[in-house]
Amino acid sequence: MSGNSPLVEHEAPERLLAQRGLFAGPSPIVSEDLYAEVSRGVADRERQRLVLHPHAAVSMNTYFGRFPATYWQRWCVSPEVELSLVLTGSGQVSVVASDAEGEPRTVAARSVEGAEDELVRLTAKIDKFTDGGGLWFDVSTGDDQLVVEQVRWTVAPPRKVRPTAVVICTFNRVEDCLNTMAALASDREPLDLVDAIYVVDQGSDPVESRPRFAEVAAQLGDKLRYVRQPNLGGAGGFTRGLYEVTEVDGAEHANVLFMDDDVLCEPEIVVRTTAFANRTAQPVIVGGQMLYLLHPNHLHVGAEYANLDTLAPGQVVDGALHNADLTGYDEETGKKNTQDRRVDAGYNGWWSCLIPSEIVKAIGYPLPMFFQWDDIEYGYRARAHGFATVTLPGAGVWHADFHWKDWDDWHRYFNLRNAMITSALHSRFEPKRICRSMAAQLATYLVAMQYGLAATQLKAIEDFLKGPEMLHDGGVQAAAEIRKLRAEYPETVRHPASEVPGIPSGDLPLVPAPPAPRLFAPVLVKRVMYQLLGKNVHDVGAVTAGDAAWWHVSLFNTAVVTDASQEGVRVRRRDRELAIRLGREGARLIKELYNRAPELQREYRAAMGGLTSRDNWRRLYDL
Repeated sequence: MSGNSPLVEHEAPERLLAQRGLFAGPSPIVSEDLYAEVSRGVADRERQRLVLHPHAAVSMNTYFGRFPATYWQRWCVSPEVELSLVLTGSGQVSVVASDAEGEPRTVAARSVEGAEDELVRLTAKIDKFTDGGGLWFDVSTGDDQLVVEQVRWTVAPPRKVRPTAVVICTFNRVEDCLNTMAALASDREPLDLVDAIYVVDQGSDPVESRPRFAEVAAQLGDKLRYVRQPNLGGAGGFTRGLYEVTEVDGAEHANVLFMDDDVLCEPEIVVRTTAFANRTAQPVIVGGQMLYLLHPNHLHVGAEYANLDTLAPGQVVDGALHNADLTGYDEETGKKNTQDRRVDAGYNGWWSCLIPSEIVKAIGYPLPMFFQWDDIEYGYRARAHGFATVTLPGAGVWHADFHWKDWDDWHRYFNLRNAMITSALHSRFEPKRICRSMAAQLATYLVAMQYGLAATQLKAIEDFLKGPEMLHDGGVQAAAEIRKLRAEYPETVRHPASEVPGIPSGDLPLVPAPPAPRLFAPVLVKRVMYQLLGKNVHDVGAVTAGDAAWWHVSLFNTAVVTDASQEGVRVRRRDRELAIRLGREGARLIKELYNRAPELQREYRAAMGGLTSRDNWRRLYDL
């Protein structure tokens, strides 16, 4: 299962499947309203079958029900799309279009009476959606029932269909990985579009060790390529898939679809990203969207970018939805939360993201960053070479909610270090702006008694200052060192809320935060002076995760802060001497960063070609 075989050359079908009409999700935790909304009467929603009782109406103006026409018009060469349905019974089907403001208009309609498995085709032009808008269909019944099945949106095919390979990168998340593999194996139609599924296992607890692996492997058959390798982080795992695919004969026109191991996988994403990539005018990175696993109706972000000048990832593109309930309505406009306005992404996260092999050939492989910002760096490098990133609405998977992950963790090291590398490579990298941002961050960590997080930041700056040679081993040593470093700081340890060390639960009042200050800089200076002088407002108290801002926590001598995961608490205790030592070390490192920024930028840019080369990854993989 670890060997290569040629990717199959796909002859063009009569019509290219762009997306299917689905009426329910891949899991019971997912609301059917994300797929089909019953607007009147009673309807039974199954995965690929919809039964409307008499006097019912169902709208597919939903997250998974819409065809993202504005993105197809902007990026693709398809002038029209055909909707086909198999109908049994009596009723009406209408194809509806919207504009950038979400205003609907009917573009085609068909009624049937007493139909028996009747194939109905309706065509819509993709011609009035440049700034925004989508297509969907509505269906309704009168006195009789109507069954809707085999719903397909199709476009004219290319001469040859590009094959797709899926790459799943995993590290000691065996059950999660098996669930993702099983989801892909469970749906034959998307699976038929995939020539290979690479499972790159970097963990000490192998996925193949479970009895269930053999069962799922048998379902995937000869499509499965199971690869074991040392832990080189997400960058090393996903890049291994690119490396293997581009080794295969005929793979110069292949698509590689990255898939996180811990997502709730909607197999339909294979259909939609593959079709889109097959019809773009020029190769583009096609990103899937992330929905929240703990809150499955919510979209993380419609499209995002990174501010490389301030090292800020995850910035919401103007006009894009963010943390939005896709089954809800906008409070201001009263309209449903649909993604009508087209927005252009700066990059796409690798929870699910398709990369055409032509882009790899043109710009090289990802940087061996180990973890964090590897997807951002690759997106901006592609952009610098003329390859856009499209975050495609309706192509989604569910991933753990980001705001339920605590910022004070070992991965913050890679976030900071790799942000500086990306900024040096793809921005002006202005020393004054970068260093001001770093100094402000450090000050807030220190006053909030996050000494381990401050040490994490300083380690990131220190290693960045070592230059590109620090990436020689792909991040293995850095990952070990940062965990060891953080273990020296007690407040990085999470405790059960019922067993806070050294503090009886009865002596722990919950202290709510006052309103946020209007001017942060003067307040920060005031908090720093308070701590230097040994002053505090509260001796000890509990602080909720939502109130854990630096300007509140800094008022305590000891603060028991709820972890963002809601799985426990962390105990932050004031340590004036430690804060002074870390502050002095930070001032030294930030000054060096300021003085050496232009030199380091030149070094990282000069090393880019070697670091992203196939030869370098071959060495890292010890092949």
